[in-house]
Amino acid sequence: MAKKIQPLRAQDKLVYLLALVPYLMDHDRTSVSEAAAHFGVPEQQIRDAVRLIAVSGIPGETATYQDSDLFDIAWDDFEENDQIVLTHMVAIDDSPRFSAREASALIAGLQYLSGLPEHADRAAIATLMSKLSRGASAQPTAVGVERSELDETLALIRESVAAGTQIEFDYRNSRGESERRHIDPLRVESVDADWYVRGWCHSREDVRTFRLDRVSSPTMTSEPITHTAADVSLPETLFDASPEDFEVTIDVVKSAIPLLGDYVAPDATLVPSGDRVRTTVRVPHFHGLKRLIAGLPGVVTVVSPADARDAVALWARAGVDRYAESASVLP
Repeated sequence: MAKKIQPLRAQDKLVYLLALVPYLMDHDRTSVSEAAAHFGVPEQQIRDAVRLIAVSGIPGETATYQDSDLFDIAWDDFEENDQIVLTHMVAIDDSPRFSAREASALIAGLQYLSGLPEHADRAAIATLMSKLSRGASAQPTAVGVERSELDETLALIRESVAAGTQIEFDYRNSRGESERRHIDPLRVESVDADWYVRGWCHSREDVRTFRLDRVSSPTMTSEPITHTAADVSLPETLFDASPEDFEVTIDVVKSAIPLLGDYVAPDATLVPSGDRVRTTVRVPHFHGLKRLIAGLPGVVTVVSPADARDAVALWARAGVDRYAESASVLP
């Protein structure tokens, strides 16, 4: 015996219609059967709801319903082919929308995110980008995110994370020493232009952080990971302090302190020094300090120790000399 379909209560019908309208807007063309399967209702209920939508709207300035104040559909297509196409929408079209430039910026950001290993649901990101394109006040400018030299390594890590397998690679540390590492990849993060992977290192029997531009010859193994992010404690900060770190005193523009990130310890003192603030940062080596200072030109000045000042000054001078050499060979 067929199950009797219970009529919707007024409250349920309102919720149903409020869900149906955005669904039809997101699908430029959909069949009655597809909509019925999506909402789990009989096809006739979809037809009745569409006819109700087509006589719904918001009264305009005349306080009466005119043609432009109502939803409309492609009636011939609906009656003859069971296809639903909204040809006119009200109220929703009047809501604030992203400009074309705003939508383009958001789409570029989503393209960037879709390339990250930890964002596995790329179908959802693609759907969101499509909605942004359709929902903008004008057609967004076509944008593309440039590939980087690390894309192949990131793709390998993404595949390894999805498969739950270990990876191994040659890693060159800050002292130029290279060693083969075997890790369970747990998290990929970026700081400015640098990418890092954190994972359980089987060589060190602990969590370690690796900068991807120092990784070479990466290989995904067939061995399953033995540690997950839930099994180990991953600190919120990317860089952990070490007793071997160098402490460097700097003068920095106060508003730029957040740009120093984890290099500034939470308990570091901030002492006003003219129009700047004097504080300390901890770095594992002076090479890292050179990169840090170079990324904040005119904002940070190294005060002490003298070795740190000399290392930064020599590095900057070498860069200036390279520019001079390039200029001398120009025609």
